[in-house]
Parts: sequence; structure tokens; C-alpha cells
Amino acid sequence: MTPTTAATAAPSTNRRSPGTPGLDERIARALVGAAVGDALGGPVEGWSPEQIAERHGGRVTGVVGPWHGDDWRTARPVAPYHKGDGHVTDDTLMTHALVRVYDAVRDHLDAYDIADRLVPDLMSPRWIPELEAEALPLQRIFLAEKWLVARLHYGHVDPREAGSGNIVNCGAAMYMAPVGLVNAAHPRAAYAEALEIAAPHQSSYGREAAGVFAAAVAAACLPGATPASVVDAVLALAKDGTRAAIEAVCDEAVRHDCFESALAPLRAAVRPFDTVGPDYRAPSLGARRPSRLHSVEELPVALGMVLVGGGDYRRTVLGSVNYGRDCDSIATMSGAIAGALGGEVPEDWTAAVAEASRLDLRAPARTLAAVAREVFARDAARRRDHEAAFTALAGER
Repeated sequence: MTPTTAATAAPSTNRRSPGTPGLDERIARALVGAAVGDALGGPVEGWSPEQIAERHGGRVTGVVGPWHGDDWRTARPVAPYHKGDGHVTDDTLMTHALVRVYDAVRDHLDAYDIADRLVPDLMSPRWIPELEAEALPLQRIFLAEKWLVARLHYGHVDPREAGSGNIVNCGAAMYMAPVGLVNAAHPRAAYAEALEIAAPHQSSYGREAAGVFAAAVAAACLPGATPASVVDAVLALAKDGTRAAIEAVCDEAVRHDCFESALAPLRAAVRPFDTVGPDYRAPSLGARRPSRLHSVEELPVALGMVLVGGGDYRRTVLGSVNYGRDCDSIATMSGAIAGALGGEVPEDWTAAVAEASRLDLRAPARTLAAVAREVFARDAARRRDHEAAFTALAGER
């Protein structure tokens, strides 16, 4: 893949071919696409493709109701969350929280911004769709995300080290799309920034997944990007088990152009790198521990589904949803990448999720697009200052 620089992320111009989305629309499609994927995957999270097909009389093709129907308030292990009917989950809550941090800082973020701004946001009342009430996001997020509050707010741990010891999972990766969008068309910069701000949350391959997912979203924004070019870009950056898992899953994914035939083969391809084991709800004894040999399952499968779907949003996300297991996070990631590639999110899905979740899904995108342009201008000025200083130091050549 051709090396990229921050200059490639310049504001959109009229030199784009007609119908090619510019920066603002790619950001909108990526963030809306992530939220819609999350909402579609939520009600079938934790189940196998076979169980999903049996429960729904076939594959999921759009917004569906709770797995346990009207018993969602008491059914275990889901209660008390209303998963389904278009409600977004913690993936989207965390993504939108990170957008708010960018809105406040209006520059690149570091680990201290997570401690100083994201953690207080998680402790501030917001509308929580799955609880159908205003509550603290802290009351909805998973244990691995609660770790942020425990370690940073109560433990006062150094933000750069706070992620060590946490459950190693996709918790940090699932909300890193904004990092890729602020660094649009600059995958290496997105990778580095995501690794930095994931440090308070995750370690090992959980932190690596955060960097690689951000890089994938940034690579998807490159003019002329394709699913294959996104995979090439992340393979140039990914390390250890994460790289090996992506390579294995994507080598299998290119053999399929329909998610139905890909479901079992993609699971088989990622299985050697996944520590959770065959029963998603009963993790193995070796699950979610640091390792250079392993990978989260969600990111490689999301990239594989982007390949299987050819970047088409509907095909990509439905493949991710019907894969089961942690499918809300898989669909969040694949939906963001497909959206950043320019894939159109079905308007009926968007409207249903926005209404059910009582969220303006495009508002965070408008905010982040403005921030991305400001950050690019800052980067360009900083680069010019550095070039002038280096030239004065080293002389012209």
C-alpha cells in the first residue's frame, strides 16, 4: 500500500468524482453505521448462528425484538437491559462519549484526556436506551469498562498504566472509530493515537485491537479505498497474534461473497487466536489474559465481514450480526468501516434506531467533522513549524 501522510486528510474538494462521499459524509456514515450495527447485533449477542436462525426463523435481516420477548426485564443473563427493538448498547454509548471528549479538547487525545474527561463523562447522567431511563453510563457499561472508573477515578492510577490487569477484550477497540475519523486517511497516526488513549483501559491484544481498528477506519477514508486496501493497511501495522488472526480470517473471507457460507469458516479461522472458547457465555480458564499469541475475536471477524460484503453496508453488517457471539461489537466495527468506505446505511434502519434509542445519530458526526478539520489545520501548522526548525538546524539539501 502506498505510504500516506496527514496531508491526505485535507478537507474535501470538488475534485471528488460525483457520488463519492467527502469527509463529512464519511464521518456521518461511519458513526451512524457503527450505531446501527450495534443496535442490530444487541438482541442476538452471545448466541450462535444456529441458535439465531432457530429463534428468528431464519437469519436476522433488520431490527428485531428482545431474545426473550416481553420477559427481557427478568430473563437472565440479559436483564435488566432492553436489548433489541433498535436500542443501541454500550458500544455506542462509549463511542459518543469519546466524541464528546474530542469536542472538548479539539485536538489529538492522550491517556490523560481519558482520565480527565472520559471518566467524568461516564459518571454524568445520560439517556440510556437499554435501561429506558436517564442514568449514569457507568451503570450500563461492562466490567472491563467500569475498570476505567475504578482505576482512574477511585484508584488514581497513572493513566498510561491503568489498563494493565484488566480483562483483555475488545472493550477499548469497540469505541475507537472517532480516532480513525479524526485521523482520516492517515492510518499510522490513528493507530498510534488509539494505542495511547487505550492505555488506561486495556493492555496486550486488547489495546492492540484498539489501535488496529482505528487504523482500519482511517484507511477506509482514503480516496479510492476498498475493503482489500483497508486490510492491507492494517496488516502493515498490526502486531503479533492480532496480525496473525486478521491474516487468517481475511484469507478465508476472500473465498466468500455471501455471509451465509462464511459464518462457520470465519469462526474456524479465528478460533486458534480466541481465548474465550466455544461457549461465549462460559469463557475458558485461559480467557482474556495477556498474550502475544492471541487476539480478540471481534476485530478480525469484522474485517472479514467487510471483505465478504464487498464493503456494502447491509451485507457487511448482516453478516456480522448473524455471526453471533459478540456480534454487537463485531457489527459496530464492521459498520464503521463500511460506512467510512462510503457504504450507505439503510435509512429505515437509521430511523428505527434513532427513534427507539432517542438519539440524534448524526449530531456526533457533525461535531466530529468540525473537530477533524480543526485538528488537521493544527497538524499542518505544526508540521510547517517543524519543517522550518529542522531546515534551520540541518540546512537545505
